Amino acid sequence: MLIVAGIIRIDPTRLEEAKKAATIMMAETHKEPGNVQYVFSGSLSDPGLVHIFEEWESQEALDSHFEAPHMAAFQKQLGGFGIKEMSIQKYQVSSKGPMG
Repeated sequence: MLIVAGIIRIDPTRLEEAKKAATIMMAETHKEPGNVQYVFSGSLSDPGLVHIFEEWESQEALDSHFEAPHMAAFQKQLGGFGIKEMSIQKYQVSSKGPMG
């Protein structure tokens, strides 16, 4: 299992446009084989800060995601959102279970 998590800091005046693009991206990615979770979420205290959380069954599924047409379209749109910072990490997870 792979986890991809991080942040993108965008121009807050472009937030509504970014939300529309992210909503389409999430819906299309949820249809991909091997995708468990794919979420963009905004910060409660910083309107320009967007959190990313993804869970994938395998590296092959993630690689296929990067080749998907909706990913190419989304990447083209990203430049128009006034990106000020982007920090995204990939984690390999050997097990998961409930807290406690």
